[in-house]
Amino acid sequence: MSEKVNNILLVEDDYLDIMNVERELKKIGLTQPLHVARNGREGLKMLRGDGVPRISPAPSVILLDINMPKMNGIEFLTELRHDPEFSHIPVFIMTTSNDESDRLAMQKLQVTGYILKPLSFDNFNNNQSSLDSFSLFLDLIKLK
Repeated sequence: MSEKVNNILLVEDDYLDIMNVERELKKIGLTQPLHVARNGREGLKMLRGDGVPRISPAPSVILLDINMPKMNGIEFLTELRHDPEFSHIPVFIMTTSNDESDRLAMQKLQVTGYILKPLSFDNFNNNQSSLDSFSLFLDLIKLK
């Protein structure tokens, strides 16, 4: 019996942040395929197979930056939540912003967790909400 593939979609425009996520996931032995979109529009195209290969199966989890060109994280998440095919996918916001208004806006869009960048397992003991969010992220990836 073959093992089910658990794809991860990272929607992030900063190359260094992408490399950081790849390094941190590798550091903990996560081998699930990581698909990278550089903005919200590109992420939606990858989900839908609109002019690019479709991510199949659909991602188990999405890691999403807020501040991006062309289509930001809030716009992406708003459209994602209105699409019945993808509205159920857990989304974790990754941002440098610790602004409470950002958190409230994200909660209204049913985010699963909120992780402050840069992603680093070494710093989680200083930020309990990031630790809780990333622990949930790992549980979702491994259980699907």
